[in-house]
Amino acid sequence: MEKKLERSISNKMVAGVCAGLAKYLGWDADKTRIVYVLVSILSAAFPGLLIYLILWFVMPEEKL
Repeated sequence: MEKKLERSISNKMVAGVCAGLAKYLGWDADKTRIVYVLVSILSAAFPGLLIYLILWFVMPEEKL
């Protein structure tokens, strides 16, 4: 089975980006969200909100 990077429609908080990344990488969605938010807040070089918005529009939504 081929892995695809897609936004989650069943496990989303805002747009399903972090849940889609977690599913693609085989990680837990909640831990992925926490790490993403912490890295976004604690790192001045990582524009987390901008990257999230870009991924929201670029990543296709998963199909049922």
